[in-house]
Amino acid sequence: MNKLILAFLLFFLGQSAIWFQTNGQFLWPVFRKNQILVSIIGGTLISYLFITATRFIAEYNNGLVWPGRFIGFSVGMVAFAIMTSFFLGEGINTKTLISLILSFVLIAVQLFWK
Repeated sequence: MNKLILAFLLFFLGQSAIWFQTNGQFLWPVFRKNQILVSIIGGTLISYLFITATRFIAEYNNGLVWPGRFIGFSVGMVAFAIMTSFFLGEGINTKTLISLILSFVLIAVQLFWK
């Protein structure tokens, strides 16, 4: 169970880092001016987070990698919604709310359907 929790945390950190890497250009001019540098520095850290999270999910799921893909995607949807709302002031409309609910359903299917 600890690996599962750690995997969720790493996926969330990775998705949050990607959010800053891709959307930082709307917050800070330095990100817009230094896209290559931002991608090189951020990409290495982000890749490491996702590689490690995927390994933990696979170990939790007896070697299966599909659950990690769905969980990583769903955690990304949640992280994106939180960060976009907080940092860019884009609210959560009905369409986004339904998508978030579906993300939680996707996570639940991967965790509880054996």
